[in-house]
Amino acid sequence: MICRRSGGKHDGDGGMGRPTEAGKGLLEAAEVADYLGVGQVTIYRWCRERRLPCIKIGKNWRIRREALDDFLRQGEEQNRTLEGQLRSFLVVPDNVIGVAETPELLHRLDVAFFKVAEARGGLLVKFHGHEPASEDELRGEFERDGLEVSRLEREGRFRFSAEVHPADGRQDALRQILAQEADTGRTVWVTFDWMEHLDLGSALRNQEELTKFVGPRQLVVKTAVLQEVADNWPSETQRQAQKLHSGMIWLSDAGLSLSRVTPLPPE
Repeated sequence: MICRRSGGKHDGDGGMGRPTEAGKGLLEAAEVADYLGVGQVTIYRWCRERRLPCIKIGKNWRIRREALDDFLRQGEEQNRTLEGQLRSFLVVPDNVIGVAETPELLHRLDVAFFKVAEARGGLLVKFHGHEPASEDELRGEFERDGLEVSRLEREGRFRFSAEVHPADGRQDALRQILAQEADTGRTVWVTFDWMEHLDLGSALRNQEELTKFVGPRQLVVKTAVLQEVADNWPSETQRQAQKLHSGMIWLSDAGLSLSRVTPLPPE
């Protein structure tokens, strides 16, 4: 999410005043950083990644006023999408649980999650085996929804991993992936889906161990479950599942709900 700094000068219509540079259409990186409320290093990174169109004059970056306006408009449009909402919600490391009303919405959640991961340069890992779709069918569905899985696989940035027993051994599989990625510096983004009824005791014990495993690692884990499965959980189990994750995503035809567990302030 792109946030403008709340302080500073305001223009005549009550909005934040645009940064200016002696009447020119070019802005300094420091001006743009102050206006957006981010560090100059972030502006430089956006320029290098070409997310924010810039030009270089000597050793200094300059941003055209029109390019800044387009950048802000695109950011506002992205924040209205599921991907945009998740982009603002997910952090590193993270361990979230999602509840989707339908298999189609659960699939959309997977795609949006992976698009955020791709934008952040991560390794994308789809664990499967406890859902009706095969690996080839999942690849086709992802491609149709705009996630270029085949390209990402060729680049070594996406992989499928089959789960024989989805409620067991996830930490071992993740430990192997992290060991393989140790020298790359990439964050690993992983999604597990529960689309069938599982033994709750075993599933929750596994999630508890998974939560401990995520810890400080460069790892973002999303476990998603169909709402009809979650509806059959006792209320105590639902509360326990929420406590085991740092954030929760509810996705239905009625809308999207994002919540984050935060520690109580000291007395």
